[in-house]
Amino acid sequence: MTDAAPRRRGRPSRTQTEAAPATRDRILDAARAEFSERGYEKTSVRGIAKAAGVDSALVHHYFGTKEQVFEAAIEVAFAPALAAPVAVEDGPLDGVGDRLTRFIFGIWENPATRAPLLAIVRSAVNNETAAAVFRRLIAAQLLRRIAQQVDLPDAELRAELAAAQLVGVAMLRYVIKVEPLASADLEAIVARVAPVVQGHLTLP
Repeated sequence: MTDAAPRRRGRPSRTQTEAAPATRDRILDAARAEFSERGYEKTSVRGIAKAAGVDSALVHHYFGTKEQVFEAAIEVAFAPALAAPVAVEDGPLDGVGDRLTRFIFGIWENPATRAPLLAIVRSAVNNETAAAVFRRLIAAQLLRRIAQQVDLPDAELRAELAAAQLVGVAMLRYVIKVEPLASADLEAIVARVAPVVQGHLTLP
């Protein structure tokens, strides 16, 4: 009796393929954890595979390169922030600055949604590849959608300036933790930042 030919290295088995949704989710969970703990540069496809309990080839099979794994992982982690355009359109234009500011800072204030955002920002700051992925995601799925809701001249520039205001404050408060901003009452911050965001989005 002839032994069965060994499966070629790196090629997913039939069992692995049939379990694709669960396996893919497990890899994404492992990738988010690895990127959060180690950052982009120190995370490897091999490390993600080990954490997920799969072969490295399976990670490549579902996602491709490390950059593509990172993009898939942060898209899921960044999902709450991608609902920001709804905050823009849900109400009168003269209150858009307050709504958007409260929405974004609400995500940062929640420990469950803050942790993955911190991992994304730290990776983007320390690595140009991660930064490029982050910019693509922000531009395509967040800023352009906000610009479409604003519907004013230079709408994309307005949306970028509003985002820069919010991201800058968030970086100082939640990432760098500069005092007294880090410990300031959220309502006090919203009262000062929201009018600036409003101006970027609606003033002539």
